[in-house]
Amino acid sequence: MGGRARKIPGSTFGHPGMRLLCDQLVRFSPPYRKVEQAERANQLLAQIDPEKRYPWQFICFRITLYRPDSYPHMLIEGQDLIQDLPLLIKALNHAVVHGKEPLETTEVPPKGPVQNPNEWWTTEEICTLLGVCSKTIQRWKSLGFFGETITINGKRRLVYRPLDVEAFVQRHPKEVERGSRFMQTTDADRERILNRARQMVSEEGASITDISRCLAKELGRSVETVRALIKRHDHLNPTTALFPKRNKSISPRELALALEMYRKGTSMNDIALHFERTRTMMRRLLFTARAQYLLSQDLDCISNPDFDKPEMEGAICDRMPMHDDFLAKQSQMKVPKDVPPELTPLYTVPLLNKEQEQHLFRKMNYLKYQANKTRLKFCMKQDPEDLNAPLVLDPAKVKAQLVEDVESLLGEAVQVKELLISANMRLVVNVAKRHSAHAENFFELLSDGNISLIRAVEKFDYSRGFKFSTYASWALMKNFARSIPTDKIRKDRYVTGQEDIFELSTDYRTDEHETLARRKDDAESIRLLLRHLDPRERQIVSMRAGLEEDSTAFTLEQIGDKFGITKERVRQLHARSMKKLRCLVQTNHLDLV
Repeated sequence: MGGRARKIPGSTFGHPGMRLLCDQLVRFSPPYRKVEQAERANQLLAQIDPEKRYPWQFICFRITLYRPDSYPHMLIEGQDLIQDLPLLIKALNHAVVHGKEPLETTEVPPKGPVQNPNEWWTTEEICTLLGVCSKTIQRWKSLGFFGETITINGKRRLVYRPLDVEAFVQRHPKEVERGSRFMQTTDADRERILNRARQMVSEEGASITDISRCLAKELGRSVETVRALIKRHDHLNPTTALFPKRNKSISPRELALALEMYRKGTSMNDIALHFERTRTMMRRLLFTARAQYLLSQDLDCISNPDFDKPEMEGAICDRMPMHDDFLAKQSQMKVPKDVPPELTPLYTVPLLNKEQEQHLFRKMNYLKYQANKTRLKFCMKQDPEDLNAPLVLDPAKVKAQLVEDVESLLGEAVQVKELLISANMRLVVNVAKRHSAHAENFFELLSDGNISLIRAVEKFDYSRGFKFSTYASWALMKNFARSIPTDKIRKDRYVTGQEDIFELSTDYRTDEHETLARRKDDAESIRLLLRHLDPRERQIVSMRAGLEEDSTAFTLEQIGDKFGITKERVRQLHARSMKKLRCLVQTNHLDLV
C-alpha cells in the first residue's frame, strides 16, 4: 500500500464532466457540504446501471441538490459513473480530512475482485475491533472518518484502510471510548423504554424528540437509540403505536389550520405537537403550502422601464417625499365633532400630495414586480407552449430563501397599498354623498365605494402624471351609476310582498301588561337622562323626539323659530345633546328600546 506515486486530482477520471464536477466541489464546497455530498454520491453509486446513460445535470442534482443550467445535453455512460464516482467520493473525503485539495494515487481503487482482502477492513470488522455499532461509524463521518467503495467477491463493499482507522482513533479517543460504551438493548431494556415513553405521552403529550432526549438522559442511552426504538415499535405495531399520526398524511383542513397557526407566530415544535406529526414533516408541508399560496396570488402591476435598472432601486424604495411633514400632520389630526362614529377612522391619515402619491404608487408596483420576478425562479408553466397556462411549483427550484423573499416583498407592497387606501377614504364619502339620495342605505353605498377604491388603487397608472383623485372619482361615479340601478332592480324583482306585513302586524304572542310596564320603565329612564342636560338642550331633544304633551315631533326650523336661532344651530345642539345621552347610557349600562 505504500510507495505509490501521486499526481494532480481528477487526472484519472474517465469522463470530463465528472472531472469538472469534482474540481468545483473540492474547490468551493465548505467541509460540512463535502461530507453530505460524499454520502449522496455513495448512495448514487449503488443505484447506477452500467447499461444506461445519465444526464450530467441529474448527477449534479443527486449529489449537490442543485440543478445547474449548463451542459443540458451532456450524457454520461453508467460504466463511466461506476469508475468516476468512487474517485469523486475519495476526493471529497480527503479534502475534508486534510483541509486542502487531495492528491490522488495513480492506482484506481480496484473494480474487480481484490487480490489481497487483508489490506482492507470492513465495517463489521471495525465494529468488532472497537466494540461499537455500525450507526456509530456512520456518525463518525462528520468527524472525517471515511472509507472507500471497492468490489469484494463480486459485491461492492465499504472498506477502510487500517492506517486510516488507527489515525482516527488517535485523533478522537473520547469519541471512540464513548461509542464503545453503547451496548445493544435487551428485551427488558426495550420494554422499559417503551413503557416509560408511553407514560410520558399520556401524561405530558410530549413529542418524540422531547421524549427521546428525556429518556436518553434518564436511562443513560443515546438519543438516536431511543428514537430508533420508538420508530421501530410504531412501524411494527401500528395499532399500539405511541405516535400513530406521525407518518400519516395531513388533511387540507389541518394544513390550512397549521398555516394559520404559523402565520400567527406559533413555534414549529408546538405545531408539530398539536397535529401529532414530526417537526420535519410539518416544516416541509408548511413550506410547500406557503409556496403554493404565493403562486395563487395575483401580482399584476403597472410596469416601468426603471424597474429593471439596479441603480434605481434605492430611489424607488426610499421614504416618500416630505415624510416627516406627513407624520407631523398625522399626529395633529382631529375628528370633526359632527362626524358619525363609523366614519372617525377616515380622519386618522392626512391627504397625500401629488409627489407623495407618485412615489407610493411607483414603490407598490415595483415591489409587486420584484415579487413576481422572484416567484418565477421556483415555478414553471404547466404548459410551456401556452402563455396563459397557470404556474406550478418546480420542486427542484423551490428554496426557503426565495419563498421568504417573495413574502417580504408582498408584505411591503401591502403596507404601501393600505396607506394609499386610507389616505383616499374620505374621497369615497364625498362621492357617495352625491349619490345617497338615489340609494336606500348610505353605508351599503359606502362599502361598495370602498371596494371600487381598492380596485382603482391596483389599476391606477401613475406614469401618466395625473392625480389619483381624478381617476378614483371617475371610477367611483361610474361604479355608483352602475350599481345603484342594479340594486333597485334586484330588490323590486325579488321582493316577496310580505316584509311590510310582518313589520306592521301586531305580535299577539307578547304580554300586553309586560309591554306597558317596559315602556313605562323606559320613559322613566329617559326622563332621568334628560335631567343631565341643560334646560334648552332638554327641551330641544323633547321637541325633536315628540316627548312633549301633544306628542308632536317638531322640525329643526320650527324649533329654531321658537328659540330665535337658525336651524343649523338647532341641529348642532341636538347632535351634542344626543352624544351626551349616548355616553350616559353606555356608562350606566342601560338597555333602551
